[in-house]
Amino acid sequence: MPHRLLVLSNGHGEELIALQLMRALKARQPGLQLLVMPLVGMGSAFDRAERQGLLTRYGPRRPLPSGGFSNQSVSGLLQDLGAGLAQLSWRQWRLVRRWGQTGGPVLAVGDLLPLLLAWAGGGPYGFVGTPKSDYTWRSPPPAGWRASPLADAYHRAKGSEWDPWEWALMGRPRCRLVAVRDALTARGLRGHRVRAFAPGNPMMDGLGALPAGPGGDRPAGLAGQALTVLVALGSLPSPQQLAPLLEGAGFRPQAVPAGSGAASAWGRGPVRLLLGPHQFGPWAPLAEVGLATAGTATEQLVGLGVPALSLPGPGPQFKAGFARRQSRLLGGAVEPCHSSADLAQKLITLLDDGPRRRQLGAIGMGRMGPPGGSDRLAALVQAHLLAPTGPGGRG
Repeated sequence: MPHRLLVLSNGHGEELIALQLMRALKARQPGLQLLVMPLVGMGSAFDRAERQGLLTRYGPRRPLPSGGFSNQSVSGLLQDLGAGLAQLSWRQWRLVRRWGQTGGPVLAVGDLLPLLLAWAGGGPYGFVGTPKSDYTWRSPPPAGWRASPLADAYHRAKGSEWDPWEWALMGRPRCRLVAVRDALTARGLRGHRVRAFAPGNPMMDGLGALPAGPGGDRPAGLAGQALTVLVALGSLPSPQQLAPLLEGAGFRPQAVPAGSGAASAWGRGPVRLLLGPHQFGPWAPLAEVGLATAGTATEQLVGLGVPALSLPGPGPQFKAGFARRQSRLLGGAVEPCHSSADLAQKLITLLDDGPRRRQLGAIGMGRMGPPGGSDRLAALVQAHLLAPTGPGGRG
């Protein structure tokens, strides 16, 4: 069994999925050397794991103006090309080719770019297809949003969200494993002679358990507060950078509640707002409703049973088309809004309607599936990609 595995990822959400999978692989095979090549950005999701010795980042890295979403717009692609995307991809391809010539296995996590690169390496490869699901064309559009008749007809004619050139790469003899996010999508690929598995979604692993309050509901804020807003931040913007905006909106600093994990607290009337960098994992299960303009984080939130509202903007990622597709993917558990006033009204309605929240939460949990996908996927990687030859003699 090989002692080294090269993992390719092409975005922040894909990095989180790859990280959960690599943790599960390391638990199963402690001697496995894991190298990861972030194809876009700096791979910041791997910082802590690299310091812990779990993995090693491999190959050149460069921040891109689009943030890795150049496929969402022509302007984003042009900006990335101006920032050196072509040269970066060329250097990455040469390294993957060199790796493939040694016979080392490659696991691609994401969409067409890492899949194409893994195939071009010339060695055995596997693919974890993260962004596409047949739910995005089999589910109706959210209320008040137009349908996508041409795109839906195109996917219906194919019988899959994935495209012919993608399933051609998945069906190559050197591709020893294909795993997708749900059974519906796996069934569509199997109709094109791709032996696809749906072991579960790794992005639901590593999140906190749901704490229930009286009657099975979540705790609804802090004592004495009509509404508590938990703002889970990334590295940027920082609480200090947000302070002038909050002061301009009439919020005033407050004492940080002990044990909350917040870096700062603000209040305005009956509303308390807590800012917490890197607090998404601990805070997500506490929410009753989510306000989200993200990809992976939104899916994780509704996967915990928390219905969400979103508000599309100018991009680069969270545009109207993306928000509509995300809502269809999640069965309406996240509802896109047309304006800030629309969002405010729907937020009030949803907070006042416990049965509706529970109904949408159940739909979201059903679409995302239970935890445990990382270990099931790691077992498939061991059996199909890290074994000397894949099952059935596929070499």
